[in-house]
Amino acid sequence: MKSICFVCHGNICRSPMAEFVFKEMLRQRGL
Repeated sequence: MKSICFVCHGNICRSPMAEFVFKEMLRQRGL
């Protein structure tokens, strides 16, 4: 299994949002 890490500096919302958007894109594509 591969891992993807989203990192941001100084903005606590950006990384969780990137993770959510990425997971939703995977779900929509059936991955």
